[in-house]
Amino acid sequence: MPEKLRVAAVQIAPSLESLEGTLERVLNALAEAASKGAKLVVFPETFLPWYPYFSFVHPPVATGAEHVRLYENAVIVPGPVTEAVSEAARRLGVVVALGVNERDHGSLYNAQLIFDADGTLKLKRRKITPTFHERMIWGQGDGAGLKVVNTAAGRIGALACWEHYNPLARYALMAQHEEIHVAQFPGALVGPIFAEQIEVTIRHHALESGCFVVNATGWLTEQQIEQISPEERLRKALRGGCMTAIISPEGAHVVPPLTEGEGILTADLDLGLIVKRKRMMDSVGHYARPELLSLLLDDTPTAPMRTKISSPPETGSGENVLNDA
Repeated sequence: MPEKLRVAAVQIAPSLESLEGTLERVLNALAEAASKGAKLVVFPETFLPWYPYFSFVHPPVATGAEHVRLYENAVIVPGPVTEAVSEAARRLGVVVALGVNERDHGSLYNAQLIFDADGTLKLKRRKITPTFHERMIWGQGDGAGLKVVNTAAGRIGALACWEHYNPLARYALMAQHEEIHVAQFPGALVGPIFAEQIEVTIRHHALESGCFVVNATGWLTEQQIEQISPEERLRKALRGGCMTAIISPEGAHVVPPLTEGEGILTADLDLGLIVKRKRMMDSVGHYARPELLSLLLDDTPTAPMRTKISSPPETGSGENVLNDA
């Protein structure tokens, strides 16, 4: 990995009309970030096709039509959308971290995808516990996605939104020596206090992990806010909460954050700062006490069914084998 790395965090509005519309915005932003020299580009939480803002401001009984529309526009992995992003990553030579609503047959999941610079999908993980209103929209992920992957931009781990309030989930990535942590939040939610909380959270993780954090939050236009809710008292919950930022292992902003409007935040990372931080405090190395405190992670992929297969007597030992379906 080079000693200097340019990264980008994207804060733009989705299309609330179609998956294709938001995908076009993703591909355009990728090309723009690459033209600025970025080698890692991070997008917001479930940006494709859009974050389910409707579920935050409307009761479940009133959201059936929008929930179905989200199903109809959700991303199948692998599929045409991932093929398009993969091709763009390969052509532009960039690593891409993208949040999607993933459809797996009859369920939706909050998924984070990391594509390497050669277009390979290196990681697909699902948010392990959807938050509050999100539990009406998405299923739960499993421990199989709590992993750090090697990419052209270094060792990258990822968590979504309030997963950062789960210290054991963060420690699972720290223990795998992530160099760059991808954080994704929805943005345009709750108000200014959410932006403040995001900033505290990502700066703390950078300090504790001794890694860089690249965080992307989304944005909604006033027209989109009106489209989601006709009531002004509810629209207040769809403004603010944006903190697109790039944080160093010392817990400092590498460049000023983006908290309003659309834009692409870029910064050059001095990767030597990782060692500078960790020589003083390596929370999974010389500053750890694993004989006293350690983490047990079950990274077995979950499956709704397992089949028990007996080996034929003439070819096997008759032992039973369990296969996941």
